Amino acid sequence: MKANINPKMHTAEHILNQTMIRTFKTKRCFSAHIEKKKSKCDYRFDRFLTAEEILELEKRVNEVIKNNLPVTFIMMPAMEARKLFNSRAPAGEADVKIVRIGDYDAVPCIGAHVASTKEVGGFKIISSDFNQGVLRIRYKLN
Repeated sequence: MKANINPKMHTAEHILNQTMIRTFKTKRCFSAHIEKKKSKCDYRFDRFLTAEEILELEKRVNEVIKNNLPVTFIMMPAMEARKLFNSRAPAGEADVKIVRIGDYDAVPCIGAHVASTKEVGGFKIISSDFNQGVLRIRYKLN
């Protein structure tokens, strides 16, 4: 992961991931490119999202952001984290940082994050496409 990753965009990625899980029963993105101006997340999926689904996804992410949830960190033994988070924890480490966004999301992560979701700002899906089992969602923050 890049050392200078944008904390707002990175926190938005966490919220988008959990919203995809809750809305479409998918897994977290398998690939992400997080930048200050725009970012993208790739998901294993079986189809395009409809225009209505994109609007609903955007709305749900913005609702989480507006809830002003605290973004906190705890340290956990790597072995325990691998059990709890289905092997998302890095291998070979003694302790792993778990990032929690209120009671909405929790995942092992080493990147930079904001202190509260209100710092993220408005979330906007700028495009999405589907190709060979991969749904790509591009977004920006206002």
